[in-house]
This record gives sequence, C-alpha cells and structure tokens, in this order.
Amino acid sequence: MPSAVEEKRGYASNPSEDLPMTDHAHEKKLLLKLDLALLPILFLLFLVSFVDRSNVANARIEGLEKSLHIPPKSNGYNIALFSFTIPYVLFEVPMNMLLKKTKPSWWLSGLMFSWGICTMGQGFTRNLGGLAACRALMGFFESGFVPGCAYLISSYYKRHEFQFRYSIFFSAAILAGAFSGFLAYLLAKMDGVGGYEGWRWIFIIEGLITVVISVVASFTIAPWPEDCKFLNAQDKALLLKRLAEDRGHRKPDRLTFRAFVNTLTDWKVWAGMLAYFGADNSASSVVSFQPTILTQLGYKASKAQVHTIPVFMVALVLSITVAWFSDRVSHRYTFCMLGIALAMIGWTIELAQAKPVGARYFGMFAITAGVYILMPVLVVWNMNNLGTGYRRVIGSAFQIGGGNCAALVSSNVFISKQAPKYPAGFGVGFALNMMAGICCTALFLGLRAENKRRDRGQRDYRFDLPAQEQENLGDDHPDFRYTL
Repeated sequence: MPSAVEEKRGYASNPSEDLPMTDHAHEKKLLLKLDLALLPILFLLFLVSFVDRSNVANARIEGLEKSLHIPPKSNGYNIALFSFTIPYVLFEVPMNMLLKKTKPSWWLSGLMFSWGICTMGQGFTRNLGGLAACRALMGFFESGFVPGCAYLISSYYKRHEFQFRYSIFFSAAILAGAFSGFLAYLLAKMDGVGGYEGWRWIFIIEGLITVVISVVASFTIAPWPEDCKFLNAQDKALLLKRLAEDRGHRKPDRLTFRAFVNTLTDWKVWAGMLAYFGADNSASSVVSFQPTILTQLGYKASKAQVHTIPVFMVALVLSITVAWFSDRVSHRYTFCMLGIALAMIGWTIELAQAKPVGARYFGMFAITAGVYILMPVLVVWNMNNLGTGYRRVIGSAFQIGGGNCAALVSSNVFISKQAPKYPAGFGVGFALNMMAGICCTALFLGLRAENKRRDRGQRDYRFDLPAQEQENLGDDHPDFRYTL
C-alpha cells in the first residue's frame, strides 16, 4: 500500500510495478535486438545524408566553380553553402513536431527520397543560381532527419544507455567524411563520361544511391516503441517496463502553448544550443573547407581527397570510445571539455600558421577529433535533461537547428582572398570553440546547483500542483535529477 507521500508523488500508479523483476540476461538480449533493429539502418541513412550534404566540398576541388563560371576570388561557393543552411535551420523544429504525428519509416524515408532527387539535380545545374536552389531544397528536406532519428533512438533506451547508441549513429557523419573523399576520388575518374565533368558524376551517382536506399528504408525503419512488431510480447513488455522505470509518468506528451514556450525559453536549452553552435562551426568548417585547405597546403586534388580519410577515421575511433566511457560513468561534462580542449589545440595550430605542412595537417586531426567527440555528447546531454515527449522533440530540434546556424558563420569567414592562411576563419573557429567551453561549464554548474536544491526539497512545492499539471512537468518535476 503506497503512503500518502508516494501517492502525491505519483508512484502509486506506476505500471512497471505490475511486471515481474527484470531478468538481466533477458534485458541484455533485448538491448541487442533493439540495437540491431534501430542502429544499422539509421547509421546507413545518416551516412548517405552526410555524404550528400558535404559532397559539394569534394566537387569544388574537381572543377565545380570553373564549370559554373564562379569567379575564383568571389564568395559564390559560400553562397551555395549557406543556401542549404537557412532552410535547414528554420524548419528543424516544425519538422520534428510533425514526426510525432507520423510513422517514422514513412517520414524519414520520404525526406530522404526528396533530398536524393535534389542531390542529383546539382549534377545537372548550369549556374550558381541552380546550385543554390538545389541546396536550399536539400536543406528543407534534411532539416527533419537528424533530430528525428535522435528522437526515435532515444525513445527506445534509458537515459544512460543513449549516449553510446547515439554516438554510433552520429559516427556515420564522421565515416562519411572519410567515405565521401574516397568515393569522390573514384567518381571523379568518370570525367567525360556522357559528356559530363567528373564533379557532376559525384552528385548524380551519390544522389541516385540515396534514392534507392530511401525506398529500402521505408520498409526497415523501426516504428515507435508502443507499435513495434519486431519484438515478441515478452520482449515488448520488458521494453515498456524499462522505459516506465526510467522516465516515470511525468511525460510532457501534451503539447500546449505554455509547454512550447517554456521549452524554447529554458536556459538549459539555450546553453546547450550555444555550445552546439560553437561545435558545429568547427564541424562545418572541416566538412566544407578541409579539402580546399589541403590543396592549398600543396596536395593535388586527388591526394587532398585521400588525405581527408585518416583525419575522419581517427575522429571515429575517439568518438565511439568516449561515448562508451560517458555512458559507463553516466557523466557528460568532462567528456565535452575533453573534446573542446582537443579542438582548441587544433585551432591554435592553424591560427598560428605553423610552417611545416605536417603540423597544419595535425591541426586538422585535432579539430576534427575534438568536435566529433563533443557534438554527440552535447546532443545526448541535452536530451537526457529534457524529460520525454514534445519537450524533448522541441528542445532537441532547437538545439540542433540553432546550433547549425554556425554553418552560416563558417561559410562566410573562410574568405577566398585570405587563402591559404584564413585568419578570419581560424580566429572565429578558436573563439566559438572557447564559447562552447564556457556554455558547457555554465550548464554543468547550473544543473549541479539545481540537483542540490531538489535534494534539499526546495522544489517540493510543485507536488501541490494539480495532478495533470504535474504529469506535464517533465524535467521540472521535483523527482527528476539532471545528468551532469
């Protein structure tokens, strides 16, 4: 029989209490089933997504600007970059809200099919306007993909199981950096086939691959946990029990105007977004300008493509390793600062214009590894601390969307006339990376202080709120403890 206090706190009606004690061997088998059902297909889709998004950098060093009559010292290439970013940022929150109303398999594969067509279109364009239009449409369709995948994955796992899984998913972006360079190297050899230049074939073939995979994905992407059919009745009962134990009944699934505003004005969401902004500036700089910087350091186009591969492979190994440790100790802040420190070393080397080419090349290793350690940890840290339901949907999309505004900065600070030193680009990268460190520290200190307030009972007055309002508190509930 629950006590009066327990009833007040909402423990009396926990459905997980009706299920038997968890069999840990069964739980391990369930996690393996979930991993195999969710991660491989979403990893592949994100890999393809990131290749499509970043292949413009590979096409550039294969002659895109010359073919489209973009003056070499102009900012035409930068225009093509931020034409993608603007719709990508503007539509992430509404796109993620629509995801809640649909089947993930239809929604995510439909977005993918659409941007695949746009990717192919880049291979047929004849001027900068056509390229910018195709990339703007790509930005619109891709805007709902990453936050949608993140929310779908998070809906199946406990808070401190999510980091490792999300980092595996996110590592597709890192692998895409290596794979994109190698694939571009091969496709560029089709120069002259069908009367098209090699850079056009990069877009055409990679876009076609996206379209084909999207059709397959429509049959293989997992549904929401309550609708999953790849689990038997016993597995499904255990899945729902685990989620109930981890998240409780305080789920903000009812979208109200007040809940929407509270999420978008939450200081924690803004701190996470600004930290992600600093990280994304580094990532978008690496993706969009690394091949160009390598050519300007003396590597030929083909060698520059190949030299991007080890940079991303080192980042891949470090990102997954850090994610495993982060989940193991249920902690995020220290690992964020590790990534920031590593990236700071890289930005310092590039900003100092170290003379040996090898030193500048190492700087690329440090920036890339640091930022790809940082970004997935930031996303998961934010989602860990946003409860569930619409609050998590809105907050995660706002963080990723707002953070991706950094691409508007990175696409405009690497000024062609400043090549190959790029003092503005490297200086801004250094400053925004430092800003990310400040925001992470503020987030850590603020969350730790709030946890202590709740331990002292300073938020217990919220137990006097009506039951329906308590259920919609999410992470504002007095029983919720923030991940640090």
